[in-house]
Amino acid sequence: MFSSIISFYIKCKIRSNSPCRFLLANVEFTFIITWIEQPMNSKVALITGGSRRIGAAVVRGLHSRGLNVAIHYRDSKKDAKRLSACLNQIRPRSAQIFGSTNLLDFYACSQLVESAFAHFGRLDVLVNNASIFEPTKLGETSLEEIHRMSAVNVYAPYSLMQFAAPMLRMSNGSVVNVSDIYARFPKVNYSVYCATKASLESLTKSFALELAPDIRVNAIALGAILWPENPSTNRGGIIEKTPLKRLGTLDEVASAVNFLACDATYMTGQVLTVDGGRTISQSWIKKIRLFFSLSQIESL
Repeated sequence: MFSSIISFYIKCKIRSNSPCRFLLANVEFTFIITWIEQPMNSKVALITGGSRRIGAAVVRGLHSRGLNVAIHYRDSKKDAKRLSACLNQIRPRSAQIFGSTNLLDFYACSQLVESAFAHFGRLDVLVNNASIFEPTKLGETSLEEIHRMSAVNVYAPYSLMQFAAPMLRMSNGSVVNVSDIYARFPKVNYSVYCATKASLESLTKSFALELAPDIRVNAIALGAILWPENPSTNRGGIIEKTPLKRLGTLDEVASAVNFLACDATYMTGQVLTVDGGRTISQSWIKKIRLFFSLSQIESL
């Protein structure tokens, strides 16, 4: 990046043969310094799976707080380019896409972090949003499926936090991991997914200890925000179990991430639940069931 800037500056100097060349050179130099300093002075967030759905909302939310955003995507190149172009219209050179990075590859995670840092010159926030949500029925799940889901949902966040730590430490940065209420209240036929999210929450607490006091590490546990692209979801039942009787909005998720990433400077190792009260409802149901089960045992 800097070599291209220097090259541009030299060409401008050579072409400035008019009597006003010193004035032009000063204008050119000021422009170049501004071009360099703008991304360097703005904080930078790297968001995995940032081209669509919740990831895109998180990208927009952090961008609205003045952060430059490194948008990782896997297959959704058109969506990533569209999002980046929109954000760059709002604030030039504030968004850059980093695509086709296979989070199944340990070294690709390293390359992603290095590329984002090389482009913007710093890294302040890492949001581990990319995830695989698929059913894994008992007796029908292959080892390959378990490895693939574990790699994206657990190994990749671990690797990215590990590789990003030296850069985040330079800026006293923060990490936000995107978890799920199913980490604590498992969903039937989704055992591997639930286990990976439980692992991610455990990693959040472990890394919070290991990276303190320089880097804060927190997570959000989401309830029903967007319906899965699988149409078989029991939508009515989920809303019925949610005290607020609605889906969460993308803006509400983005606000939660912004809070943990930018505002919660005395919080680390915490899991912020954004679920409309659904876990409260489910926890009481489990307590009632346990009470009646114990009552039946005592009566025997």
